[in-house]
Amino acid sequence: MRIGIIGAGHIGSTLARHFASIGYEVAIANSRGPDTLADLVTDIGGPIRAVTAEEAARIGAAVVVSIPYGRYRELPTEPLRGKVVIDTCNYYPERDGHDPELDADATTSSEKIQAHTGANLVKAFNAIYWENLRDHARPKGATDRVAIPLSGNDEEAKAAVAGLIRDIGFDPVDAGHLGEGGRKHQPGSRVYANEMSSAETSALLSVA
Repeated sequence: MRIGIIGAGHIGSTLARHFASIGYEVAIANSRGPDTLADLVTDIGGPIRAVTAEEAARIGAAVVVSIPYGRYRELPTEPLRGKVVIDTCNYYPERDGHDPELDADATTSSEKIQAHTGANLVKAFNAIYWENLRDHARPKGATDRVAIPLSGNDEEAKAAVAGLIRDIGFDPVDAGHLGEGGRKHQPGSRVYANEMSSAETSALLSVA
């Protein structure tokens, strides 16, 4: 599988490292241009290359979006339309500026990104500290695997993302649809930044 990654911060680069290490072809982009990612690409090694955001969106069979929420309107929309997009973004008003719709809980950041891109969007990897994502992957069958909650409206897209989560050493837990489910693992929720097993995460999500 080819995976595009737009955003080379902590989460984006950590996912790039995981995916490349198991043989997925990774195309990673940031806002400053491919040349600025040369050191990262060399450090990760394997099947990874630096590209523009437009190229990452076109190349990837699945595309990770890992940018500050406040910049989501900069995403290339045409190549993302109808594609599986993994949204790792969170809304932090002190960083992103206030969004009246989100402040009023009228919608979620993921629903707004989905509406902007027209993608089959799945929210995932937003509720784990990047250091834990980097360090706590475990092999299949390990009893101490960490759960990654995900939410989305397209069941096939969620299944594809769940497979990727398993592939890199974590257990996916379906939180439900993008709006209701996404609220269950956004900042301020009980599972946000709370590293747990799949059973513990499922129990908290069921009562959220």
